[in-house]
Amino acid sequence: MGDGDKETGQKNGAGEHEEQHKSEGEPLSRQVSESSICATEDDEDEEGTKIKLGPQFTLKEHIEKDKDDESLRRWKEQLLGSVDMENIGETLEPDVKIMSLTIVSPGRDDIVLPIPEDGNLKGLWFTLKEGCHYSLKFTFQVSNNIVSGFKYTNTVWKTGMKVDSAKEMLGTFSPQQEPYTHMMPEETTPSGLFARGQYSARSKFSDDDDKCYLEINYTFDIRKDWAAAA
Repeated sequence: MGDGDKETGQKNGAGEHEEQHKSEGEPLSRQVSESSICATEDDEDEEGTKIKLGPQFTLKEHIEKDKDDESLRRWKEQLLGSVDMENIGETLEPDVKIMSLTIVSPGRDDIVLPIPEDGNLKGLWFTLKEGCHYSLKFTFQVSNNIVSGFKYTNTVWKTGMKVDSAKEMLGTFSPQQEPYTHMMPEETTPSGLFARGQYSARSKFSDDDDKCYLEINYTFDIRKDWAAAA
């Protein structure tokens, strides 16, 4: 669900270290880094090989690294926020759980989408009215370790032809008990006779290491009017 590639991630996590320290004493907001490296099948260097990321560290190792650097120590403390420093684990792999997916359209009740356990939906997932404005809102929870380069991608086909693709970089997030919420930029569905009908799509949530946390294959309709309430 998107018009063109989008890499303007709403800022909820941590930014680049040098960007956060432009002025001494300036409070570090819990903002998303827009410059996270994203290693996927599309991100290759000039020789055609995938970008090689640095070594992974557990959350405890992240805290212990550079502990003698006061500036870095304070930055990490603000990045980690409400993490319980006394009970942190030593798990290398982060875990991200997508908790809810909702379509928000002005003047309409929110459409709460059921999330399938296996990622494959049977039947129609939702219906949109042609020419309507809408946004996708989702919540997710991060645990175990910092997730870097968290992103959302979506590809749409109609009658076997790809008609749209979108990617939004969400950023880097520390583990915390409270879920994060992200609202995608508002979009407008196409309109007209040829825009109506059924579409197939694939949405995916993944990170810098191309670890997939949720992939959903689904179908949706664009109709002349909204579907009748059940």
